[in-house]
Amino acid sequence: MSKMHLKLTVNGKAEELLVEPRELLIHVLREKLNVTGPHIGCETSHCGACTVEMDGKSVKSCTVFAAQANGAEVTTIEGLSPLGEMNVLQNAFREHHGLQCGFCTPGMITRAHRLLQENPTPTEEDVRFGMAGNLCRCTGYQNIVKSIMAAASEMNAAKEAAE
Repeated sequence: MSKMHLKLTVNGKAEELLVEPRELLIHVLREKLNVTGPHIGCETSHCGACTVEMDGKSVKSCTVFAAQANGAEVTTIEGLSPLGEMNVLQNAFREHHGLQCGFCTPGMITRAHRLLQENPTPTEEDVRFGMAGNLCRCTGYQNIVKSIMAAASEMNAAKEAAE
């Protein structure tokens, strides 16, 4: 099978590589670009452990061909805090025990980041609906929701203070 030339930006870094047309984005991220934050969970798009942002939308990278990401901007959990410090969401997950075993956490935080970009003042119902495609096998949803609500509150307070 002939390979195709892929150009994309991952966490702000331009990348160029050869991929097979059948390769999935999650495999290219983890195995070729060594971006291991997104996890491989179910490989059927049900669990959301592989959630990344692609051109400003949440996608499950286990169901996206790498070829579909050609020219795209991809952000993973690593790209949400490029200076190596935890961001507001990561701190909220730590403080409110939203981490559980941690396997789903990168996908949860990446999805929550996009959710709060789209709706900075969500209700608890909004959060539960917006996070419905990300599963926690530890079933710790209450603390995940609490973490996202706390992050939203902190982000909004910081925004008001800056105005």
